[in-house]
Amino acid sequence: MKPIKSADSPITYFVSRSGQAEWLLFIHAAFVNHNMFKAQFAYFENQYNILAVDILGHGQSTDTQKGDTIERMSEWMFDILKTEKIDKIHIVGVSLGAVLAQDFANRYPHAVSSLACFGGYDINNFDAKMKNENSAKQQRMMLKALFSVKWFAKANKKISAYTQEAQNEFYAMNILFPKKSFMFLATLNRMVNKYKTGHREYPLLIGCGKLDIPMELEAVKAWKSSEPDCTVVLFENAGHCVNMDVPQEFNKTMEEFWKGASQQDE
Repeated sequence: MKPIKSADSPITYFVSRSGQAEWLLFIHAAFVNHNMFKAQFAYFENQYNILAVDILGHGQSTDTQKGDTIERMSEWMFDILKTEKIDKIHIVGVSLGAVLAQDFANRYPHAVSSLACFGGYDINNFDAKMKNENSAKQQRMMLKALFSVKWFAKANKKISAYTQEAQNEFYAMNILFPKKSFMFLATLNRMVNKYKTGHREYPLLIGCGKLDIPMELEAVKAWKSSEPDCTVVLFENAGHCVNMDVPQEFNKTMEEFWKGASQQDE
């Protein structure tokens, strides 16, 4: 994929044009980069135009300035869509990417063809108790990283992926994550419970791996309760980063979902 440095932001994004009409946007998990979706890029490159980003502080998006915050990711991504002349796009986010995908959909619903979130939670209706538990878990992980990024990455890969291959790939990306970039994750809570969920004009798919932590499975269940019209998928033999653990099953699921979304637009 062709890397492009955004002219008006610290974000580097990646484009693959197949000449097709529809676009996909992939937003990765924390501590890794856009390459966590390499199996998806290879599978969909001839069926769709593909856009991927490195989130602020990750991958090639580390040339930051004072005042850059992760809350601006939606604004920056929308600017990228305008630059690339993309009117509407199918969005898929995993973990942190699912948070940013929802924030984008909250702000720019007219630009969303469909929304798919995995290993995430409903940021518009996030339970206070679950929010506190999630924050405490994140703080413990960050403390590990302050001592050693290698130690942190070894622990994080087991939480983030289930299969050995996916764990190894996650670790190889995580080990490159700069310590200074932790500061960009500190303001994530500002996106939570900021908007009320209105009627979605696009289909919503949510899910996680059946082997993800119990809190994530609870979060998916709670989200389904608040939005009964959404589609839920739980992947067998998968943990948190389902697209890495079971790429074939994930790709087939997304293929069916996007085809269904396109038919609704017709």
